[in-house]
Parts: sequence; C-alpha cells; structure tokens
Amino acid sequence: MALRFDVITLFPEAFTSVLESSIIGRARREARIEVLLTNLRSFASDKRGTVDDKPFGGGPGMVLMPQPMFRAVEHVKALDPRPAPVVLLTPQGARLTQGAVHRLATQGRRLILVCGHYEGFDERIRTLADLELSIGDYVLTGGELPALVVIDAVTRLLPGALGAEDGTREESFSVAEGLLEYPQYTRPREFRGMAVPEVLLSGDHAAIAKWRAEQAEARTRQRRSDLLEDSQQGLGTRD
Repeated sequence: MALRFDVITLFPEAFTSVLESSIIGRARREARIEVLLTNLRSFASDKRGTVDDKPFGGGPGMVLMPQPMFRAVEHVKALDPRPAPVVLLTPQGARLTQGAVHRLATQGRRLILVCGHYEGFDERIRTLADLELSIGDYVLTGGELPALVVIDAVTRLLPGALGAEDGTREESFSVAEGLLEYPQYTRPREFRGMAVPEVLLSGDHAAIAKWRAEQAEARTRQRRSDLLEDSQQGLGTRD
C-alpha cells in the first residue's frame, strides 16, 4: 500500500512541478506514494475564501484563523481510515533531522502536512498537531517548501524508491553512523590539476572503505561537529 501524504495548503499549485519530477514523480507513478492536496480556502466561512484575520492585541500581518483549519483537518482525516499524525510545519517546531525523517517513514502509511502562511497560526490550531516541524532557523513565506522537503526526504527512505534497496545507506546524514558523506569523484581522473585520490583507483575495497570512513569522520568533525556530539549523546543526526 502506498504511503499517503495529505497536504493542507493555500497554494496547491506550488507543488505541481516537484511532485511530477525526479524521485518523487517516479514514486508516485509506481504507486509507492500518493500525494493529495487540499486547499484551505475551500473551508472558509464566506464566499471570498477568507482564512486569516488581524491578530488580537495588534501587530503586523495576518494570522490563520482556527475555524477553516479545524474543518480542513477534520475533513482530511475522514478521507482515509488509516491513522495519520498531523504535522504542523512552522519555524517554532522541532528541527527536522534524518532521524525524524526515518521515524516518519516507518511509523505508518499516512501523514497529514499542514502548511502555515502569513504571520502564522492562531495558537489554538496547534492543538490539532501531533508534531511540529521546522526545516531550519530562517523565515520562509509559507509551509509549502517545508512540506516538499518532508515529502522528498521521507520518500527517499521507502523501499525501492531510489531503484536500489541499499541506495540510502551511504548518503549524507546516515541514521546509523551520524556522519556526513565522504568525498566522491568521477571521471576524468585529473581535472585542472586536481587528481582523484589514488586509493579510489586501487581496486582495494578494504582500503577504499577505510579511506571513506576516515574522510567521513574528518569532514563531519570539520564542518558539522554537532553531529558527532549528538551521535555520542544518542540524539541522532541534524541537517
């Protein structure tokens, strides 16, 4: 059975090209995943499709109202009998890590992703969420890009999605190792004075594996020492 993503968004058109392309597009065509987009405006109380209003207490921007969002989430839940955690995509959420992606990919066969917009959610909307996620410490216009990040990252971990069962084992942010990926090279052997390390040309698989392990640890220590600290503390990897 395909893993189903339900996305509640104000801008379903923002998803079209990505969902039809590359690994996600192939996974959809092969029925490994299905993605259903629900327009939040369809659950507004007026003909104008109003889903936001000014914040109480004053301040800039507009806030998403609870009524349309509650209706939308309740409607989407009823579309499929499979249990589905509701994931709120918000900069106030927990940082999305490869460990979190792995849990999302293995905990069930359905996810509901809720995209924020404008100045954020009415606080009461948070009661709908089983999980709040952020893809990084920066501000985006809305939750559509984070939703696509979650869909892409989760899809890659599904069996057969990459065309090979072990295709994700040696990628960056390995759940098992907590390390960045080692340096990769392809032809030509030398380019503008930069040569491929001899060990990769040696055919000695044990030596190559040793070199890659050393390079992965050195690169992680240099660029993302926090990953090593998290791994040692049993907290998983960060991205």
